[in-house]
Amino acid sequence: MVNKKIRIGVLGASGYTGSDLIRLASRHPNIEITALTANSQAGKQISDVFPHFYMLNLPGLVPWEAVDWNDVDAVFCGLPHGTTQDITSTIHKVNDNIKVIDMSADFRLRNVETYANWYGLTHRAPHLQGEAVYGLSEHYKEQLKDARLIACPGCYPTASLMGLLPVVKEGLIDAGDIIIDAKSGTTGAGRGAKQAMLMAEAGEGLSPYGVGKHRHAPEIEQEVSKAAGEDVIVNFTPHLIPMSRGELCTIYARLEKGKTVHDVRAALTNSYKHETFVHVADEGKIPQTQMVRGSNHCVINVFEDRVPNRIIIISTLDNLVKGSTGQALQNFNIAFGLEETLGLEQLPLFP
Repeated sequence: MVNKKIRIGVLGASGYTGSDLIRLASRHPNIEITALTANSQAGKQISDVFPHFYMLNLPGLVPWEAVDWNDVDAVFCGLPHGTTQDITSTIHKVNDNIKVIDMSADFRLRNVETYANWYGLTHRAPHLQGEAVYGLSEHYKEQLKDARLIACPGCYPTASLMGLLPVVKEGLIDAGDIIIDAKSGTTGAGRGAKQAMLMAEAGEGLSPYGVGKHRHAPEIEQEVSKAAGEDVIVNFTPHLIPMSRGELCTIYARLEKGKTVHDVRAALTNSYKHETFVHVADEGKIPQTQMVRGSNHCVINVFEDRVPNRIIIISTLDNLVKGSTGQALQNFNIAFGLEETLGLEQLPLFP
């Protein structure tokens, strides 16, 4: 498989995640983009929707129902939640060998009742949920190698969990006392027209949203609970920052008795010392979104708080790349036995 072109389709190609997936995949040496779907934009060329693709020779946009799934090896789904479950079921009925890399929330929560509670929808493919592998690349690498259905994490969970999981697994912090203050650019809200996203309303301001009820909270809790070996509830509040892309999570936690900030740094360093895309910054270096913009990299650091026995973990990534399409492509590489970094070598864009 390594020496042949892998044919992919992109569902929801007219959205931000779909377009960024195309941007990355178009320079992947083992990928051939053979199908692009966007029901509302069907009949157009992708360059009509995203002018920056003017130099690419890509298939036209079609409804997803028009795709011949026997001519596709893998599908990237960049659709809104609540739509991917039925489509995935249909695709697998036609071709059960297709690997589906889902960038929506439809398969992230292992408990279908939790999904229904938080998304207000009955899970329509519970027969597939059991085989879905949570696509946090650095923490589920072995499971991803044989996965047919990959549920890519949300952007906030990716940034938060990269900083938390190694520390929780080693019992260095109290998993029941975690506060996550998260901030993301406007692309995290998707490309649909929304009043709150107008420049006059989002610009020059900072807005909390989903306070106490954001749908990424149960996803973070699912993974932290698994690492802790007990049910955990986290305090998670996201904020909208008036920039197009980028994300930063500031995480406050209480150290377990006898543990120090140096133990936390050692756990993070040891966990990611062989990883290409996750970096523990030099001691005292503060992670910034400028360090990761446009790239698949994640930068983490830990600091001692002035409050005794508390620490501050800061994690930053690009919400559209490592927080979405880049991680999806990284998972694709792992699932197809390819070099993990293919199509993802871009350095951060600065300024």
